[in-house]
Amino acid sequence: MKNKLILASASPRRLDLLKQIGITPDKILPADIDETPLKGELPHDLAQRLACEKAAVIAKKNPDNFILAADTVVGAGRKILDKAEDESYARHCLESLSVRRHHVYGGIALITPAGKTVHRLIDTLVQFKRLTPSEIDQYLHLGQWRGKAGGYAIQGHAESYIKFIRGSYSNVVGLSLYDTMRMLEGAGFKTDA
Repeated sequence: MKNKLILASASPRRLDLLKQIGITPDKILPADIDETPLKGELPHDLAQRLACEKAAVIAKKNPDNFILAADTVVGAGRKILDKAEDESYARHCLESLSVRRHHVYGGIALITPAGKTVHRLIDTLVQFKRLTPSEIDQYLHLGQWRGKAGGYAIQGHAESYIKFIRGSYSNVVGLSLYDTMRMLEGAGFKTDA
């Protein structure tokens, strides 16, 4: 019997990404954890810690399954740019990211049916063009910033502002497909694709 895969995420983008590589989780169980950064925690450490904590919470109640969890954190230097929940914070993020390169860290954690935890940190470097005040206003008006780390969604209008990217594009969307597939294969998960 095939082991079941549980996605420990409420992100519709992660579900869509998995479907692109022929993986449909048997269950989607978002992990309700406190995502507040620890004092002095760096962006890459936060992404990895949250992914591991989400996987662990779901694995406790669902043993004998594959548990896949992820978290995306945008880092401008040592500063964490959270999910934008209001327009003023989204504007702050876009103004902070204009011209400068920033990192999008993707933490991925996989717990196997045997209880082994495997995790990876993916780092994608992104640079926006210089954003004019009218471009920022236009982007805010579109509303694509809502709930997005760093105040933007690369898979929308913001992609037209991307001058440079190094690393996994799907990581910026929400889940590095290359790394996820390698982790699942390495753990013995059999896909239907």
